[in-house]
Amino acid sequence: MGRIWLKWLALCLIVAFSLFTRVEGIHGQQPQGLPQLEGGSENKERVRYPVSNFLLQERYPETVVLSGPQSSKMVALTFDDGPDPRFTPQILDILRENGIKATFFLMGSRAEAYPDLVKQIAEDGHIIGNHTYWHPNLVEEKDVHVLQREVVRTEDSLANLIAYRTKLFRAPYGFLNNELVEKLREMNYTAVAWSVDSLDWHESPPDQITYNVVSNLHPGAIILMHDGAAWDEDRTNTVRALRQIIPAIREQGLDFATVPELLNIPYRK
Repeated sequence: MGRIWLKWLALCLIVAFSLFTRVEGIHGQQPQGLPQLEGGSENKERVRYPVSNFLLQERYPETVVLSGPQSSKMVALTFDDGPDPRFTPQILDILRENGIKATFFLMGSRAEAYPDLVKQIAEDGHIIGNHTYWHPNLVEEKDVHVLQREVVRTEDSLANLIAYRTKLFRAPYGFLNNELVEKLREMNYTAVAWSVDSLDWHESPPDQITYNVVSNLHPGAIILMHDGAAWDEDRTNTVRALRQIIPAIREQGLDFATVPELLNIPYRK
């Protein structure tokens, strides 16, 4: 009887370990070669909002943008924190299937780690923007030189892969202040924020992510989503929600554009 019990216990331990390691493939272990978000995960950082982007847009209307014209029949899908080999290819497949061009704000460190993904994004006709090199909290850093170093390094990395120097920038977590915006203006960048937040970084069920977008939708909206994540975060529900969001938006008589198309602004220097 004791031997049978020991065998049963050993079998349970093997099954439990197998399930644990399978989950750890997404949660807890660094995917091979994937650079981490220096400032921390979206879940931890986004609860601390420094300066409203609405105020910054009022102060710097030529540099900070939140949305396109209300008269537009278009909206723009945007994706942050990639390229991420776990989720970016799936999102590219969905966009390709639906004939949609989006705007991807890429981290320089991840672009260097996955150059083929960057090239695929560009070859599919999507627009690429700058999302810093290591994804620091720029407001917390309190140093415009950190911004300049992060942006220039990413600009150089992306230019080597896509043959142009991007003019579009999105701050990690959307965190900016007056001094940072003024530096971006000096560097000839447009700071792209958003007017609709999918809140997919909460890792909510796909139906909730879809509701977050559709219930706040308006003509000219810039929609924030994520194709990348920290090592211990999962964007599977973002991928699933995207399949619901696209037809829901089209049912409202709206279609999709890239950020520069929506705003009629240049995307390259």
